[in-house]
This record gives sequence, structure tokens and C-alpha cells, in this order.
Amino acid sequence: MTAKIRDNRLLSGRYYKLTLDAGIIAKSALPGQFVMVKAGEGTDPLLRRPLSVYGAGRYLELLYEVVGRGTKLLSQMKAGESLDLLGPLGNGFDIKSSKTKYRPLFVAGGIGVAPLVFLAFSLSAQRKFSKKRPMIALIGGRTSAHVLCAADLRKAGCDVRIATDDGSRGYRGRVTGLLEEILRLPENDDSYLVYGCGPKPMLKAVSDVSSRYNVPAQISLESHMACGIGACLGCVVSTKGGYRRVCKDGPVFSAGDIVW
Repeated sequence: MTAKIRDNRLLSGRYYKLTLDAGIIAKSALPGQFVMVKAGEGTDPLLRRPLSVYGAGRYLELLYEVVGRGTKLLSQMKAGESLDLLGPLGNGFDIKSSKTKYRPLFVAGGIGVAPLVFLAFSLSAQRKFSKKRPMIALIGGRTSAHVLCAADLRKAGCDVRIATDDGSRGYRGRVTGLLEEILRLPENDDSYLVYGCGPKPMLKAVSDVSSRYNVPAQISLESHMACGIGACLGCVVSTKGGYRRVCKDGPVFSAGDIVW
């Protein structure tokens, strides 16, 4: 579909929030799904950019980081201009278990926080969490400038904890260090379900830590995509069941299924 831009706002550093009048996609999108965005009118850049759904209601909200030509062009677009979108695409998070048994524990790295914000608001709308046992959100970044959406996750009802590699904000170290601190507490009687999204090394660590403490985990993989619909086979990942397409079979997988 073609969607009109309502806002294209710089959040911090190289991170932007894009708000689109794309009601058809917004109404059908599920947490963990994504859209393919065409940046520019011609063939340069040729391929669309995959962006996770950050918010879906009256409007479609996307977060993105300027890392190349496509996202640079996207950052220069103004309210009132139009974008070509394909979506919603992919398989999102399985949230059935979190509606009842499990306590959600989100682990985000950088721009990977986007689908987890959508997920947190979706879960809080479907299930009441007590103040004593709220959802927990762990956000990691290289520096404080790379920590995104903490206020949004608090608004969704999360107990937010932050980790930075340089110690400029919150816990000094990897966000998976915070995850391990929570899971290894001897008095911890919570049954957690971990949801993770971020760079591949972080997701591997999330998978390792969750497995070590016998905690189920779902991870949303980031990948370069050409088509977004499973036709080109350019985003395959090795799993215990063979090769799977991140765009079509994922982007969300059970962490224990991935062959790292």
C-alpha cells in the first residue's frame, strides 16, 4: 500500500520514529511482525528496508536507525509525503503462554527494542500484571545514546532496567549480564518467558543464558532481506529442523531451535 507520512521524528543520535497513516496494516499487525519499506522513488536503492512494527493502532509506527543510503533517504522524508509499504509480514511472538502462566521478561539491544514495545503494550492490554510482579524490560546499548524507549516500556507497565557497555547509564556491562542476575536469584520463584530482539551476538547470549537456567525464550532475528516474503531465500538461518527463512518462517523463533 501507499501510506502518507504523518511524522518522521529524530529521537536521538541516528534513531528516528516514523508515523504513517497506514490503517490497514496497523489494524492487522501482530507483535513481532514487520513491514518492507521502499526508500526513494527510483531503483537506487533497489531493495526495500525491513522495519519492525513499533506501534499499531490508528497509525503505524516504525523505529529505524540511519545506517546506509536507504535509511538516510528515509530520514529526509517529510510529513505529507508518501511511502510504499509491504506488510505486515512474518510470524510474530507467540503470546499465548504469557497471557496466563509466565511472567514476561524482555531483553532488547539497540533498535531491537521496537517490536518489544509493541509486544509489551499488547500483553498489558490482555492481562493484568500486579505491581509486585510486573513485566520486566532489560534495555542494552553501547552508550546512553543507544538506549531507546525506556519511557515507553514504563508506560506499558514494565519494570525497566538499563545496561550500557561503557557504564554511562545503569548497569555497566552487557544486557545479558542483567538477565543472568535475574534468573540466578536463589529465591526467585517466578516462571519467566524471555522475549529478545537485538544484534545476533546478543541473541546468542540470551539463548545461552536462558537455556542454562531452563527458561523458555523467543527471539526475533535481525537479517538483511531482499524480498521479505520468502521467495529469494536470501535470509535463511540454520535451525535444528533445517534451514528456515527469517522473513517467512520468522523473524521470531524459539531460541533453542537456532543453530548458532
